[in-house]
Order: sequence, then structure tokens, then C-alpha cells
Amino acid sequence: MRAPGSLAATIGLTLLLASPVAKAGLFDDNFAREQIATLKQESEQRFDTVSKAQLELSTQILGLRAEVSRLTGEIETLRHENEQLKKRQQDLYLDLDSRLSRFEGGSGARPSATATTPVVADPAAESRAYESALNQFRASKYKEAAAAFTAFVASYPESDMAPNAQFWLGNAWYAQNKCKEAMEAQLALVQEWPDSSRAPDAMLVIANCQRDMKNRAAEQRSLKEIMAKYPDSSAAEEAKRRLGIR
Repeated sequence: MRAPGSLAATIGLTLLLASPVAKAGLFDDNFAREQIATLKQESEQRFDTVSKAQLELSTQILGLRAEVSRLTGEIETLRHENEQLKKRQQDLYLDLDSRLSRFEGGSGARPSATATTPVVADPAAESRAYESALNQFRASKYKEAAAAFTAFVASYPESDMAPNAQFWLGNAWYAQNKCKEAMEAQLALVQEWPDSSRAPDAMLVIANCQRDMKNRAAEQRSLKEIMAKYPDSSAAEEAKRRLGIR
């Protein structure tokens, strides 16, 4: 049997040896808690940062959407105003055409290129064909108008109204957003009837097409050519305005 003093010494030694282990375990627990608290704090900070970034991004997206909507509205407004301007311009041309046709359309027989062999046309049929084509244009039936004006120019190439028909042919193509055909038609007018009152307006349509096709250099050349060839025309005034010349 072990002596009481020896037992006490044994217990004391055991407690002494166990103390560092207990302290180490306690230290480990505290360290783990501190690490968990640190990670939690860092996670919360990251979450706050991400949330703020998402909120800012959402605000930017909403702002961009509002700006896109505003710009879309402005584009639609400008498109509408441009269409209205084109329509007013066409109405003015139509009114002028009606006035001119009273003087140009009543001259009876049309002379041919050869003075000794005049070709006698049917003025009534010619007038009906022209008015029919023009009425198609007035009714915004641009495809039908283009076909009718093409037929008129082919049937009555020597008519006093042929330059007008060629001009409206180009406008019928332009109204269909077919700039290639519109420019070809108006260029044919300028080349065939350079002294016609329609020639400067035809060149202005060509410049309009070049503008629509984003060919600024070609547009400027056409506008300058209008000013040089037809300085006293209303088309020249428009060319000056677009070129910023006073």
C-alpha cells in the first residue's frame, strides 16, 4: 500500500504535467474563436462591398436604360420631323409642278431632234400619262409612280415635261429609300437636261442620298457643284446653308 505522502506527490505531479496541455487546449479554443470572428467580419465586409457594387451597377444600368429610351425617343422624333420635312418639300415641288405644267403642257406638238421631220404627239394622251404618274406619287404609291414615270420618259422623250417626269422618277425611288436608283435617275436628268429648272433640285436629291449613305465628302462635292453650276437657284441657297456658307 502506497503511503499518503506518496499519493499526494503523484497527484501533484499529474496535475503539473496536465496543466500545459489544458492551457494549450484552452489557447487553441480561443484562437479558433478569434479566427472564426475574423473570417466572419471579413465575409461581412466582402458582402457589403459586393452589395454596394451590385447596387451601383444596378443604378448605372437603370440610368443607361433611361438614356437609351431618351435617345430612342429623340431619334423617332427626328425621323418623324425628317419625314414631315421631306413631305413638305415634295408638296412644294408638286405645287410648282402643277403651275409649270400649265405652261409646259399645252404647247401641242413636240419637236423631234431632227427639225425637218417633226413627230406629232398626242398632247391629250401625253398629259393624261403624266398626270396619272403624278397622281400615283401624290397618293404615296411610289413603286407604281416610278414605273409610270419610267414609262412616260420612254414614251415621250422629247416632251417638255420629260425633265419633270425624270425628276419625279428619282424622287419616287428616293421615297422608297432606294438611293442608288434615285441618284441614277437624277444624274440622268442633269446629263440629259442640264438647263432644266429641275437640274439643281435633282442634284440636291443626289446630295441628300449621299448624306443618307454617310458619304460626307461626296455630299459636299455635290453641294459645291450646285453652287457653281446653278448659283441663283433655291437649291444653291440650301447648299450654302448645309455647307455653313453665309
